[in-house]
Amino acid sequence: MNDINMSYTLILLALPFLMFLVLGLLGNKMKPLVAGVLGTLSLGVMAAVAYYTAYQYFFVVGKVGEVYQSLPVFNYEWLQFYGELKINLGIMLDPISALMLVVITTVSLMVHIYSLGYMKGERGFQRYYALLSLFTFAMLGLVVATNIFQMYIFWELVGVSSFALISFYYTKPSAVAASKKAFIVTRFADLFFLIGILIISYFAGTFDFATLTDPDAPFIGSAVGATFLGGTALSWALAFIFIGGAGKSAMMPFHIWLPDAMEGPTPASALIHAATMVVAGVFLVARLFPIYVGTTVLEIIGWVGAITAAYAAIVACAQTDIKRVLAFSTISQIAFMITSLGVSGYGGHDGLGYMASMFHLFTHAFFKALLFMGAGAVIHAVHSNEMKDMGGLRKYLPITHITFAVAVLAIAGIFPFSGFWSKDEIMAAAFHHNKAIFALLFFAACLTAFYMSRLYYRIFWYDNNKDYHHKPHEAGPTMTIPLIILAILAAFSGFVPFSKYITSDGKAFEAHIDMLVAGLSTLAAVGGIVVATLMYAKKKDAPNKFTQTFPRLYKWASDRFYFDEIWLFVTRKIIFDRISKPIAWFDRHIVDGFMDGLAYVTQAASDKIKGLQSGHIQQYIFVYLIGALSLVFIFIFFIAFLLS
Repeated sequence: MNDINMSYTLILLALPFLMFLVLGLLGNKMKPLVAGVLGTLSLGVMAAVAYYTAYQYFFVVGKVGEVYQSLPVFNYEWLQFYGELKINLGIMLDPISALMLVVITTVSLMVHIYSLGYMKGERGFQRYYALLSLFTFAMLGLVVATNIFQMYIFWELVGVSSFALISFYYTKPSAVAASKKAFIVTRFADLFFLIGILIISYFAGTFDFATLTDPDAPFIGSAVGATFLGGTALSWALAFIFIGGAGKSAMMPFHIWLPDAMEGPTPASALIHAATMVVAGVFLVARLFPIYVGTTVLEIIGWVGAITAAYAAIVACAQTDIKRVLAFSTISQIAFMITSLGVSGYGGHDGLGYMASMFHLFTHAFFKALLFMGAGAVIHAVHSNEMKDMGGLRKYLPITHITFAVAVLAIAGIFPFSGFWSKDEIMAAAFHHNKAIFALLFFAACLTAFYMSRLYYRIFWYDNNKDYHHKPHEAGPTMTIPLIILAILAAFSGFVPFSKYITSDGKAFEAHIDMLVAGLSTLAAVGGIVVATLMYAKKKDAPNKFTQTFPRLYKWASDRFYFDEIWLFVTRKIIFDRISKPIAWFDRHIVDGFMDGLAYVTQAASDKIKGLQSGHIQQYIFVYLIGALSLVFIFIFFIAFLLS
């Protein structure tokens, strides 16, 4: 390894945190544009540092022999517990952290630039940019963490940032409710994450990833040897950790918070969905992948992802709010990544699923950010999220139309756009590992092409004679330039030879297109697009006929298969009514009653004896005399008892 000082990477954490403090504390004293430009320039510097860091890692210092190594750039001891168990704060570079530096800063920079136009004139403009800086800081701190506890700290900070952005329009009850929902659901999942951390650190004696991700680490034997309810301690720990990841990445049944998170500003949604919060769960499993391999937990992860991908794709087909369509699209695409990890082995071509998952995370970041920003441009033009208020917008928004079409083709998996390359690798990994999982992903891929084409046609084609009260117009350069840049990335990022840089064991391998799988995947995408074209390219009665033919299916899909109602039933009728209320009654009547009884007895006794402290000397002498005579009487009685 070349001896190069990379301490400059501290800028990646110091600068966004500094911007958060400056904009948060002093932002209201600045003009909004000044605050926005300051935040954007800081992100530009961070992006430049991130690109340089990734270049240094992949092409200069990261590879030793044929293997990319973990490179601890900075590691500061923060808290010491006992023995080797301590919490450090630092920066660790490896292939996936270097990748995430590029993804996060690129998308965040595009969001910052885009928001200069989209959020112009909004109340709280400075606060918005302060929160974007905090969000970026939290995610960067998460991906470069040297240990799992540092990751957990920044994991929670990512949550705090997202809740603040979701409820940015805090005067809207729906925004506040959405933020609360996200908070409660993810807190429940994160509790399991914390339990998993404590279990695995108990056996490992450390939080450091260097030990935790070593497949030959001594602690694995002891963690496998200890069992509970038929599972090893290692399996339980990894399962609990995955529950935390499932909550953050909105996997079933923790997916219910993400569609409502659309209440925040659309550019913030792009950041949450494309590059930060929801990919954290994928990153978490990838970070600990060496010890997930070979456990039954990894198989469970694959099934959870596949079922979630199919479910979310079905629901997306029945949504009418364009941001909700994209929300369920995100759930489905993240599920593809999770599934890909679940069907992966370790090393070489066996690790195809791991590489494909990270590859799809990379490409998805660009086309999903583009989709959200394109949706934002549409909303900005027509002042509505509903498809019924759109149609024929290709004439008014030519740049948005073309860039949005690129994103749709990418997510649908059409050659040669980026989604084709990454999704094909996922499908190939699933096909060779588990045909049933492959079938679910194939079904989801068909629906993805359909509902995204439906969205595209409903916005830009469909009703060509629609009469808009205010003529829609293309957004300004601050909004269209990010769209163009992201469209270029969405079109060509799939040509990156990913298997040379990101693999499960750090060793490069040659990835090849599986022609059978690629043909089936392309057939699924083309089929979905053709059906959507026939139904939605022009205003026809076909959609209404379908909903009338399958009214119950459409109703269930439109209502998300009533998962929200199930959660409400479980929380209100079972947890609150059957568990919380009895506990509250016991606490109020038994615990509080016992303590109140002690207080009453103490008070009553004090009332009875407080007269002894009267201050009258005569009374004290009288009591003393009675006491002395009583002692004499007891003594005499005791002597008489002994003599008898």
